[in-house]
Amino acid sequence: MLCGFLVIDKPAGITSHSCVGAVRRAYGLKRVGHGGTLDPAVTGVLPMAVGPATRLLPYLEGDKAYCGVVQLGVRTSTDDLEGTVLNQAPVPQLEHQAIEAALADFRGLIQQRPPQVSAVHVDGQRAYARVRQGEQLDLPPRPVRIEALVLDHWDQATGQLQLQVRCSAGTYIRSLARDLGELLGCGGALAQLRRTEALGFGLEQAVSLEQLQEQGPTPLLNPLEALAHLPQHQLLDGQVAGWRCGRAFEADAGLEGPLPADQPVAVLAPDGSLAGMARALEGGLLQPKLVFDAAG
Repeated sequence: MLCGFLVIDKPAGITSHSCVGAVRRAYGLKRVGHGGTLDPAVTGVLPMAVGPATRLLPYLEGDKAYCGVVQLGVRTSTDDLEGTVLNQAPVPQLEHQAIEAALADFRGLIQQRPPQVSAVHVDGQRAYARVRQGEQLDLPPRPVRIEALVLDHWDQATGQLQLQVRCSAGTYIRSLARDLGELLGCGGALAQLRRTEALGFGLEQAVSLEQLQEQGPTPLLNPLEALAHLPQHQLLDGQVAGWRCGRAFEADAGLEGPLPADQPVAVLAPDGSLAGMARALEGGLLQPKLVFDAAG
């Protein structure tokens, strides 16, 4: 059974769902899911889970990294250049020091208001759907963490600056562009965006859709590579039957120290392959949560 991950370098102009369809056709499987939707205009890392690996997506690392270009001097309805222009303003003369001082306000744990045109749920409906129905939303800010925010280039003539961003899941780079423009006094919108890392995968592991369509299926990445950030327990032969029936068992003495309650643990079969996922209980026990070869 095919089970693993594939990293697509998503091109601009297509949806993440279209990429899922291409992978389904290439591998002849319906069970394919992606980790982290990219807007049609955004390119870069789009992790794909194939087969039972779709059930592993919640256990992957959530941090993401981007390279983006912000256009100063414009505000839009979507906080990027795809939306309707709301107003334009002259871009002030800015030195690198002034931009760096502004960027400092966005590093670390911050409160960020999502774009109105976003996938955030509002009373059970996606925000973008409500906006399309003519509503104006006042979305509340949410806590996000920006681990790194680096100014790569500033072009005064065009009013564009290029940023490298590493952030937590749920961070909107469009919101960052909007808020940076507001802080600089002229407005801002996202002009270009490329995701370079997501869920523990990077561009160096990615294949293009063209390559997939021309050369056919490529070998999948081992699920254990994607779970390397989690503690592991390898089952003994005598534990396999209980594991398959969902019974709690003692954690491997080789695990470093007592695990916090609900800590996810990757569970390996005696042969070293991935058997599923468990969660830590008090008293040094592990409770099966995801069993690939469950009994019954």
